[in-house]
This record gives sequence, C-alpha cells and structure tokens, in this order.
Amino acid sequence: MATRASKTGDSGAAPGSFAKITGAKITGAKITGAGKPAAGVKDRQFVTALARGLEVLRAFQEGGPLGNQEIARRTGLPKPTVSRLTHTLKQLGYIVHDERLAKYRTGPGVLALGQSTLANTTLLRVARPYMQELCEHSGASVALGTRDRLEMVYFENILGKSATALRLDVGARLPIGVTAMGRTYLAALPSGERAYLMKHLETLHRARWPGIRDAIEAAVVQYEERGFCLAAGEWQREVAAVGAPILAPGGLGLVVLTCGAPSFVIGRAKLTREVGPHLVHIADVIQAELQNA
Repeated sequence: MATRASKTGDSGAAPGSFAKITGAKITGAKITGAGKPAAGVKDRQFVTALARGLEVLRAFQEGGPLGNQEIARRTGLPKPTVSRLTHTLKQLGYIVHDERLAKYRTGPGVLALGQSTLANTTLLRVARPYMQELCEHSGASVALGTRDRLEMVYFENILGKSATALRLDVGARLPIGVTAMGRTYLAALPSGERAYLMKHLETLHRARWPGIRDAIEAAVVQYEERGFCLAAGEWQREVAAVGAPILAPGGLGLVVLTCGAPSFVIGRAKLTREVGPHLVHIADVIQAELQNA
C-alpha cells in the first residue's frame, strides 16, 4: 500500500529529518540534555550556552516548581551553571521565581512562544474542522501530536461530548512505544530512522522491550496494509485508539492524527472496521489541503 509517509524515502541511512536528535546526549533510560552536539558530531555552529539554557526549560516538562538543585539533577548540568542560567532566564521572563517556595516556574515568555507556535500553524487551521467532524461522528476524542525525543506531545485535542471521552490537555506527553500516536509515528518513518529510535526505546524499556518491540513491528505491518495503527489497553488499560500520519509543512514534519476513547465506548472491532479507515481518509484530505495551502 502506497502511503503518505512512505514518500519520504526508505534509504536506511543515518537519522534524518524526523528521528534526528541533536543537542542532546543519550544516557541511561532517557535522552537528557548535555549542552553539546550529539556524540561524535563536531558542529562549530552549535552554541553550547544556548543549548544548556534550553535544557533548563525542558526540565520543567516533568513538572514544577523546581529549585536549582532539582534542575541540575534533571539536566545533568553543574549546579553553578544552572544558577547562572536560571538567573538569566528569570531576567528574560521565561521563568519566574516563587519567593515563598524558593523555586522557579515557567513564565509568560514560554507561554507566548507556545501560543505563537500554535496560532501560526497552517496545519491546525486546516485540520480543526475535520477533527471536529470526526469527533462528532465517533463520539471519541481526536488529537494531533508529534514527537519530542522519546515521547509524543499533543498540540491539539478535541474532546468527545461523552463524559467518558479521553481527556488530555494540549501539551500532554504520551509514551511513544505503547500508544497509537507513538506507534503510528514509528510505523510511518523510513526504516533507518525507525531503527534509530527503537535502539533508544530498547534502553528506555529494558525488560519490557521484547513485547513492546513486537507490538511496534506488528503496527508497522498494520500501517503498511491499512494506513493506520491500532493500540488498545497497553498505555492505559481501558483506552483504545487508532492513528494515521500526516506530513506537515512549515518545519513540523511528521505529525499523527488519532481518535481514541475508553474501549467500552469504542471497541477494537469498530476502530478497525469504521474509525480507522475514516481517520485515514481525513488524514489524506488534510494532507492534500496542506499541499495546496
């Protein structure tokens, strides 16, 4: 089956536009910032101080507020370096200092960047009406997301009307290996880029990896045959979802459109027979409109 994402090529080459992880060091079970280019890469254009400042901001993804010691632990940066960076980021408005807790929170500068990114995305302008239609048709939540390191991040989610609809906020982070969104992303990648990410997922999941690997490989087959991937009960026991990929313009690259709900609302059979094909059709329509936008 010829699919949208397969047009990116399948050279088996080193990580490219989708899977490339730069400005970070892969250590232990997660990708953590090191304020340097990827191992073995010499890049004279790479600004280490900027990379370290961004790693400090990334530390807040796991929750806050945070003190300098907690930020140092999450980033692997020396505490004196963290102190200088948090002072600078506070002066610029990207983080604020809570005097009562003696800790930092993300500030209006970060919020402004995020809002600007979403507001200026052609993808969302094109996709929202179709997402709303699918939400009303299926009664499930419909989301768009893309990869950030070894997680998928929601940047839009239209909630189903049912009180039992899957309710995740914009910015929610999902594991890439056990969700429909993540597996669809992996399945739509060229094989070389997928292998690059799976190598690091193996380190992340350790003992659980053989089962997760087999499920990802099955998702690749399903995507090649049907254009979508299904995941049911693996990330959350009673949640089922399907996903289809879209190649977005404007530097976003590969994104994933998903439709999901508790499995007692939409079972595996309905997702496979009805929702999945409809999702693929909508993804194709969005893809075509983006190409003409």
